[in-house]
Amino acid sequence: MDAKVERVREPGGVRHKALVIAYGVHETGRREVVGLDVGEAETESFWRAFLRSLRARGLDGVQLVVSDAHTGLHTAIAKVFGCRWQRCTVHFLGDMLGHVNRTQQPLVSGAIRGIFTAGSAAEARERLGQVVDQLRPHAPKVTRLLEDAEADLLAFYGFPAEHWSKLRSTNPLERVNREIGRRSDVVGIFPNDAALRRLAGMLLLEQNDEWLVGRRYLSETSMTLVLANATAQSNAADAKEVPELTAS
Repeated sequence: MDAKVERVREPGGVRHKALVIAYGVHETGRREVVGLDVGEAETESFWRAFLRSLRARGLDGVQLVVSDAHTGLHTAIAKVFGCRWQRCTVHFLGDMLGHVNRTQQPLVSGAIRGIFTAGSAAEARERLGQVVDQLRPHAPKVTRLLEDAEADLLAFYGFPAEHWSKLRSTNPLERVNREIGRRSDVVGIFPNDAALRRLAGMLLLEQNDEWLVGRRYLSETSMTLVLANATAQSNAADAKEVPELTAS
């Protein structure tokens, strides 16, 4: 899930608006565009309304949402889907490099990148702890932010290893955004929200068709593991809730 800023003309002038796009991977392992919208600003209320519109159209069983740390989006995801959130590691790294001077950036970049190439969740947590100890004397703000974001940065390790490279960032969706940007740059300023939706929708329909007939994004075998694990967790939660309800 990601957002792209575009210029739209309105009475009184031109405004910057957020074009938001969401795609998912269903149980067959194929990608599919599930929604787009244009919003005034990336507030929690906007994101919540967008996510609820996806649910109203039938989106269910969401196991993980991958996005940048947009304002209010994390909270909206928890309220609407109640699932785990994976913060885009590429955007996070870029944010961290903004908190250090240029001479420190190679050290910080190399240290943080190594966390996301670990062979297991346990190894990733161990590496993160080592990076925190390594960077604390040189970049205390970075280490504090890294510690605070640990669970959201490493959420992808809870899925099959085959999925890791495709779940730890929004890069696959940003490639779609770049194609939209290439066309929207020609337009410059859209006359209204509907025009922006039409252009983006046309390109997304083409992309969606390519995804549905092309090679699977994730194997059916690995998706079966994800669904089986989700079912097991749901059954365990139900079993835990029954005696509590009986006791009351």
